[in-house]
Amino acid sequence: MNQPSTLRRILSLILVYWPMLLISTIAALFFVVFNSASIWITATMINNILIDFDQMIKENTLLLSSDSLSINDHLKLLSNRFLLKGTAIETIWSVSIALVVVFGLKNIALYIKNISLSIAQYRLLRDLRNRLYGHFHYLSLSYFNKNKSGELGAVLIADIENMKSSFGSTFQKMFVEPLNILTILSLLFIIDSKIALLALVIVPVSGTVIYFISQSIRRRSRRSQNQLAGISAIVSETLRSMRIVKAFVMKNYEISKFHRETSKYYSLMINKEKIRLISAPINESLGAGIAAILLWIGANEVLSPNPTISSEDFIRFILLLFSLWAPIKNLTNVVNEIQNGLASADRVFNILDIKSDINNIDNPIIKKAFSQKIDFKNVSFSYEKDEVIRKVSFSAIKGEIVAIVGSSGAGKSTLADLIPRFYDVTDGEILLDGENIKHIELHSLRSLMGIVTQDTFLFNDTVAANISYGLDIDQSIIEDAAKAANAHDFILKMPEGYSTYIGENGVSISGGQRQRIAIARALVKNPPILILDEATSSLDTESEKNVQEAIEKLMKNRTVIVIAHRLSTIKNANKIIVLDKGQIIGQGSHEELIEKNSTYKELYNLQFQN
Repeated sequence: MNQPSTLRRILSLILVYWPMLLISTIAALFFVVFNSASIWITATMINNILIDFDQMIKENTLLLSSDSLSINDHLKLLSNRFLLKGTAIETIWSVSIALVVVFGLKNIALYIKNISLSIAQYRLLRDLRNRLYGHFHYLSLSYFNKNKSGELGAVLIADIENMKSSFGSTFQKMFVEPLNILTILSLLFIIDSKIALLALVIVPVSGTVIYFISQSIRRRSRRSQNQLAGISAIVSETLRSMRIVKAFVMKNYEISKFHRETSKYYSLMINKEKIRLISAPINESLGAGIAAILLWIGANEVLSPNPTISSEDFIRFILLLFSLWAPIKNLTNVVNEIQNGLASADRVFNILDIKSDINNIDNPIIKKAFSQKIDFKNVSFSYEKDEVIRKVSFSAIKGEIVAIVGSSGAGKSTLADLIPRFYDVTDGEILLDGENIKHIELHSLRSLMGIVTQDTFLFNDTVAANISYGLDIDQSIIEDAAKAANAHDFILKMPEGYSTYIGENGVSISGGQRQRIAIARALVKNPPILILDEATSSLDTESEKNVQEAIEKLMKNRTVIVIAHRLSTIKNANKIIVLDKGQIIGQGSHEELIEKNSTYKELYNLQFQN
């Protein structure tokens, strides 16, 4: 994505918050005016101290009697009308009060400018983060299979934070600082156009330096942010797999890998900082050289027998000239910050531009109930270029238990994932009550289904919140579901019962207990279609017994698609589908398959040979 399009997109986001930006803009204008006024008044005070007061009165009288006045003369007359008094001490007192008032007004304007901009910034941060998080939920599972969760988390947190800073710099400094520079330059030209023309050399020289440095910074920012996202991914993966790391005694390997990545990040950041930090000294050195030349020229003009500039104007010119460094310096820094923000914005917009593989058609069917059957008709599915399911056809009539068996990698879980449209078939169709599931609105389709998998995920919340996930239901319904799932007794023994927090993914409870809470969650949802994906394969014998009893209660009066690793759990299925390399090589009852299907018989004998 090129820079202009990224900038346009950032600006389109910014303009949503125009009321706060308008307030900030008006305050910024007042800030610039009062800032220039404070410099003008300071020059008057210094001049009043350094030169004879009677000479000041004489100069003011000459101005009043003159027929042709320059803009500079008009400005001096205006300020003298308010500041020049009868005596030197009274004038100093008047100027002192004016300085306090002007600086006070300037800082009030500065506060209003900054606070209104901060409100807009943090609204952008909130809304953009919410938008990206919502977009994650919109994307299909295939996207998350290809991308690391740690990297996506880094984009959601760090990159959007960078964009907020970039937005603040873009609006605040890119608007205020150029305005400040233009105002000060205008005053310099009003005072002495010849010397001001020499001062203008600063702007193009600084601009050229800023441009080349900013391009280099953006490239390095993009690389460093990608590296930081990679570090986040390693941290996320390691924390989730700490048990495996310890079991395989891989601590030193993981630490070494992390150190390598942080060293790469360190090198990238140091290189970026070298470029960023050199820009200010270069600009300042150039500016100091030009300022020295201007001082020498101006001093010669003031001290010559026929001066072309008064001492007061020269003091004012010098003060304004040195006031020019701050906005130019800020402008240098802001370009660097913007390049960081643009690199982050590229990453954020790249994700927001991704379209989900799974979408609703126009005017989809809202399906509120399941009444007949699920049909697979010549269904094929491929991951990338690898075909995983090939020409699969079968039916699951309402109320039936249909089991899917096969060796590891046969495509069992993938077949089940096609029903709720976690993935879309690449060929053929799946029908629900005669309607292609692609024509059914996604939310209503998935609302008809409950899913319990081998790798049960529980949230870092209370037991009750996990069971009632997504539903606002009474405690009694939660407890009834837990009783039916054989979970009520062990929940009551927990420190705070149903109000106990179970940790990330239920780390504080056993695998069997996690499965029973997941089954209670499915019971609360009360779906007409149930998908069980090897729900007992990783449990010990006692846990499996408790979970199996809960599953049998859950399966009553539902249409069930069960993926079974242990064939003992599906003997009573109405229909058993035998998969091998993504193809159906047999289907029927347990007795029929034992008699006629060699693959099923071999799977059964392997489990029960003892």
